Amino acid sequence: MIIYVRTIEKTFANPRNAAAGSLRQLNSRITASRPLVFNAYSLVRMEGGDVLPNTHHSRLQKLIDLGFLIDANARLAYGAEGCLRFYQHMLKNREQLDYDIDGVVYKIDSVIDQEKLGYTARGPRWAIVYKLPSEEEITTVKAIEFQVGRTGALTPVARLEPVNVGGVVVSNATLHNMDEVERKDVRAGDSVIVRRAGDVIPEIVGRTRGDEEQDKAHEAHPRLVMPVNCPVCGSSIERIEGEAVSRCTGGWLCIAQRKEALKHFISRKALNVDGFGEKLVEQLVDLELVKDAADLYQLTLAQLIGLERMAEKSANNVLMAIEKSKMTTLGRFLYALGIRNVGQATAQVLAERFGNLSALLAATEEELQNVDDVGPVTAHFICQFFSREVNRELLKRLQAAGIHWPEREAQLSKDSQDNSDGSEKKLSGEVIVLTGTLHELSRDEAKEKLQQLGAKVTSSVSKKTTLLIAGENAGSKLDKAEALGITVKNEDDLKILLGSN
Repeated sequence: MIIYVRTIEKTFANPRNAAAGSLRQLNSRITASRPLVFNAYSLVRMEGGDVLPNTHHSRLQKLIDLGFLIDANARLAYGAEGCLRFYQHMLKNREQLDYDIDGVVYKIDSVIDQEKLGYTARGPRWAIVYKLPSEEEITTVKAIEFQVGRTGALTPVARLEPVNVGGVVVSNATLHNMDEVERKDVRAGDSVIVRRAGDVIPEIVGRTRGDEEQDKAHEAHPRLVMPVNCPVCGSSIERIEGEAVSRCTGGWLCIAQRKEALKHFISRKALNVDGFGEKLVEQLVDLELVKDAADLYQLTLAQLIGLERMAEKSANNVLMAIEKSKMTTLGRFLYALGIRNVGQATAQVLAERFGNLSALLAATEEELQNVDDVGPVTAHFICQFFSREVNRELLKRLQAAGIHWPEREAQLSKDSQDNSDGSEKKLSGEVIVLTGTLHELSRDEAKEKLQQLGAKVTSSVSKKTTLLIAGENAGSKLDKAEALGITVKNEDDLKILLGSN
């Protein structure tokens, strides 16, 4: 007798993961079997010299003419009132759509205006999302614990009875800080409303009310109290006047802070230690093989072999990546240190302005405030970080381990530029735009190298642009540069430009 067994596959939890997982399948037949639909949302260039329309809406119509699908709900709206009317329309009809949405995206229609507005480090300035209300569910708080972050911030996190919210099972939700806990008056045992803020981060909206039994049970549970000492390392907790966040003062001594600080230090936009995952960081810290960032550069093959998922080949790859990370830039190094309020952009501005670490270490708060993007609070955090002996010692050990970068003299004012080192200043005065795909460098790496040579790298083409570096599949920026008579070079030209540094 033959028994045929039919397997029933689980329903996908959410559309984003379903689409991504389908496209990543090694077996193309599985991908082909899934009903994925591609909707085009922008047209940036056409081969053959065809002139594109100068509005976003007209380009969408062009895509339809070419046989592409676009979202049938796309509309041309006029002014703020038109945008709000469209939002209300989508909010009303959200449940009738055959796909999930979490908001409406407004885009400037004029392509010329889009190029003038350009991009930030995170996205275009000419587009903005207006989120729809998030889906909400009710569950129970099992406990509230404190999580210690990279900067020592203690964040109350509610451990929940698992609940499906918008296709994702949520079992933890942030309560942000103690002011938020007190405002919402959430306690362990409460029945609460949960949503995913921006349809991403789980958060508690508040506790359910109106049920007398629930209210009595709520009053019977103790209020959450901020601990006097760090729950991880036992160091004292401090809260600076005017701040909502309480912080552990343990720094690198706190294992929780150490783990997060190391993950930040090796991240792609910092020292970029390829292949050094979060699990490996946690193992090294738990085994006390790494107590600060400098210890990473003392690791040996013998220490790595035998760790979870770490054979000889993997260990050698990690050591090679650590060695490669020693050659960096001052901007990346400053960002990697994890100084409060010093993000990637601020770190780069500090590197450009001071040129070398010695000049930055000697800077006063007043001098730091003269730097673009640095206010009184950030200046205080920078001086505070560099004034601590433990951090000074860490800097010495990192440099002694071989971490280095091109240095130059400090710029004494915003407009001054020291041209004493011709090799590093040969692109002074150049305004360069990068577009298209580069194969041997990432866009960020190319930008850093050009800035080291004195160039100003911007995101949009204008009359001030002196050079456009066009990679593969360059779009409308190339068309505009050619129309303005701006010099255009390719990736091979870029390698020659950087290679002669």
